[in-house]
Amino acid sequence: MSLHLTGPVLVGDADVRDEAWVVDGSITYDRPEEAARHTIDGIVLPGLVDVHCHIGLDSGGAVDAELALKQAMVDRDAGTLLIRDAGSPTDTRFIDEVPTAPRLIRAGRFIARPMRYLRHYAREIEVADLPRVMAEEARAGDGWVKIIADWIDREAGDLTPLWPADVLAEGIAAAHEAGARVTAHTFATESMDALLDGGIDCIEHGTGMTAEHMQEAARRGIPVVPTLLQVANFEGYAAQGEERFPAYAARMRPMHERRLAHALALHEAGVPLLIGTDAGGTIGHGALPAEAAHLVAAGIPASDVVAMASWRAREFLGAPGLEEGAPADLVVYAQDPREDISALARPRHVVLRGAVV
Repeated sequence: MSLHLTGPVLVGDADVRDEAWVVDGSITYDRPEEAARHTIDGIVLPGLVDVHCHIGLDSGGAVDAELALKQAMVDRDAGTLLIRDAGSPTDTRFIDEVPTAPRLIRAGRFIARPMRYLRHYAREIEVADLPRVMAEEARAGDGWVKIIADWIDREAGDLTPLWPADVLAEGIAAAHEAGARVTAHTFATESMDALLDGGIDCIEHGTGMTAEHMQEAARRGIPVVPTLLQVANFEGYAAQGEERFPAYAARMRPMHERRLAHALALHEAGVPLLIGTDAGGTIGHGALPAEAAHLVAAGIPASDVVAMASWRAREFLGAPGLEEGAPADLVVYAQDPREDISALARPRHVVLRGAVV
């Protein structure tokens, strides 16, 4: 089967093609000798990328294989064809054998301390075990390790870091030595210095980052995934914890109130931003278009948000986009989402591994 794509085809920030073809599951910009069997018109993007998503997880922890696959398919139908699974207690390797399922890059299981994260989610360990366990999860994943850098300390009644700075640095070094990059869940300001000094590769949420942290992340090219859909829940978290943990509630509310301004400040500081929905747990799957719309509402240009959601994320993850010979994973839209971000919610065609799905 061959497809003729009459673009524009958005390959990269400065690379837009008029047309392309899908032959034997791959993209080509050289007209094939045989006429294409089908023609698809529209704005063509590389398959969208959710860099913070949890396949095989719901609010109670691990789910069965049927539900894990359903979650992945809901994301696929929204145009998300590549997922960095940012922590899951479920073995989802079977999804790799489903040709109609999106591609997954796994970060292994969350790493946290006992009683310092959501129940049934993480591999709970003692501080001294962090370097060894990070190396183990590096070998178990697909080039990523996910740590929980801070969470509510019930004795302190507020967010506090989980790991001493020296042990955290040893853990990140152990993961790097095992060939993986490390990303960290962090809400609190107090965690940021140790993460940046320790060599972190990516930051999830980053709601406590100061202007100085933003400048340093920009200097080092460390991406932040703002997860605005999740931060929109902070008011509810504050209300739930206010009676028992007033200091925690007092911290979460300002982060909720400034969430859009904070995302814009990250962008204006030059921090590379990527898009993640935090789906699984409390956020439903298929939400990448909604997350993108929140970033535009924050004041970030739609053209930048589209790039974050597609070719820039693929480049960061080391995954192919729509260059010559790449696997034909793409989404086609009737309207240009660079002009109206709401178009991301209305894909006309989804093509995965060269097949219209």
